[in-house]
Amino acid sequence: MRRPWLSRWVKPLAEWYVNAAGYRKLGLRADDLIPEENEVVQLALKRLPPKDAYDRVYRLRRAFQCSVSHQLLPKEQWTKPEEDTPYLTNVITNIESEMKEREDLEAMVVEKRSKNAAGH
Repeated sequence: MRRPWLSRWVKPLAEWYVNAAGYRKLGLRADDLIPEENEVVQLALKRLPPKDAYDRVYRLRRAFQCSVSHQLLPKEQWTKPEEDTPYLTNVITNIESEMKEREDLEAMVVEKRSKNAAGH
């Protein structure tokens, strides 16, 4: 953002890449592509609000059906750029910071002060 000329150059390239990836033509959002085999992602999926979880399953099943039939969705059903917002990465980031904090707390060593150090 500090270099507007770089942003003007990179943004069209990024948009081209997203279109070339094709996931929006299947009605998917970027966060739908996050692999679920990770323990953190599994926990994040459990923490999703019910509507977000249902919408995710619906998008994945619809995309799978399109893939099996070798067809794309009609253009009006493609995911629009403004709809392609993160819904899972925020939860994953929160879980990772919680895990890091838990690790730090578990690694903390509590030492008992001696009477001399207390000023007695």
